[in-house]
Amino acid sequence: MATPFKPRDNPAFILHGKLNTSYEQLPVPEVGPDDVLVQVKETGICGSDVHFYNSGRLGLVSCCGAMALGHESAGEIVQLGANLAAAAESNKPIFRVGDRVTLEPGTTCRMCSDCRTGQYQICEHMEFAAYPPINGTLQRYYKLPHDLVYSLPDNVETIYGAMMEPLSVAVHSVSNVGGLRTNQNVLIFGAGPVGLLAMAVAKGIGAARVIGVDINADRLDFARSYAATDTFTPPSKGEESGAEYALRAAKKLLADLAIPERGHGSIDLVVDATGAETCIAMGLNAVRPGGTFVQTGFGPPDVAIPMFRVVTNEIKIKGSWRYGSGDYPLAIDLVARGLVDLKPLLTHQFSFENALEAFELTRAGKDKDGKPVIKCVIHGPK
Repeated sequence: MATPFKPRDNPAFILHGKLNTSYEQLPVPEVGPDDVLVQVKETGICGSDVHFYNSGRLGLVSCCGAMALGHESAGEIVQLGANLAAAAESNKPIFRVGDRVTLEPGTTCRMCSDCRTGQYQICEHMEFAAYPPINGTLQRYYKLPHDLVYSLPDNVETIYGAMMEPLSVAVHSVSNVGGLRTNQNVLIFGAGPVGLLAMAVAKGIGAARVIGVDINADRLDFARSYAATDTFTPPSKGEESGAEYALRAAKKLLADLAIPERGHGSIDLVVDATGAETCIAMGLNAVRPGGTFVQTGFGPPDVAIPMFRVVTNEIKIKGSWRYGSGDYPLAIDLVARGLVDLKPLLTHQFSFENALEAFELTRAGKDKDGKPVIKCVIHGPK
C-alpha cells in the first residue's frame, strides 16, 4: 500500500493588480479520481504574465481580484486520484508518484461540439491557468486531469519541461495549423520567444528555408545562429501608405533573398508572431499563390489586409490559438530527439523567492549587463 500523501503548505506568487504582487498561501488542491497533483518545480514567464503584471490586463481581459501567475510549468507527481492510484497498483499504470511531467494548463468542458470534434483549444468553457479568474501554476502544488500532463523522457531535463508550453504554441502554428512539410519554405515574422520557437520547429520538421523577419538586429543575429537559414530587416517606411509600404517591403524581401513569387522555391507558409498590421500585410504579399498564412501573434483587434490578393490567389488565412490535440507530444518528441534545442533560449533563472525580480527583469527585456531576456524560468517553490 502506498504511503498517504501529506501535503506541505502551498505558497503562491499572487498578482492583485498592476505591479501589485505578494506571496500568499493557497489551499492545497483536492484531487478527483482521475486527477494528478503535481509539485511544481519549474515555471517559465510568458508574455501574457508580463502583460497582466505590467498593466493588470491583457487585451480586453482585466485581472479581477487576486490570481496566482504562471502557466508554463513542469514538475513531479506527488499524488494520484483514486482511479489512477488503482491503475498504478496494477500492471497497467498510467502514471506513478514521482514521475516527471510537463503541464498543459487549460481544462475544458469535454462536452461541447468543439471538444468533441478535437478542437478543445477553442472550448468556450476553457479554464486556463493565470487567465482571470483562474489561479496559475506559480504555487507549490497544482492539480490537473491526468490527460493534461505528459511524461518527460529521461533525456529531457525538468527545466526544459517548463518550455514545452510555448513550444507547443509554435508546434500548433507551424505543424498543426500551418501544415508545414519537409522541404517547404516558411517565413516567420517576429524573433521573440514564440517566433524563435516557430523557427526551431520549422527547422526540426525539415523546412528547406526558414526566414526570420524582425526590426531588431540583435534578435535577427540570434535567430540566424539558432534556427533561421535567412533573415530580413524591413526597409524604412517612406511617405507611402501602409498598404503601399507593405507591398514594397514584401517585394524587397523576395528580391534580396532570391525567392520567386510562385512555384518551386517560393514561400509556402507565413507565420506572424507579432500581430503588427505591417507584418501581416507583408506576409500576405510575400506568400505564394495558394499558400498559407497563420496568425498567432496578438496586435490591434482590427487590421487592413490586401484582400484582392488574398481572394485572387486563394491564400488561406488561419488563426492559431494556443495548442490542440497532438501538439504537446510532438513538442516533447522534437526535443527528445534533438531536433529542437531549447538550451540557447533559456537565458535567465531565479528562485521562487525572487519571482518579483524575475518579472521585473522580463519586463525590462535586458539584464544589468545588457543581455537580452529570451526565456526566464523560476525554480520552485522548494
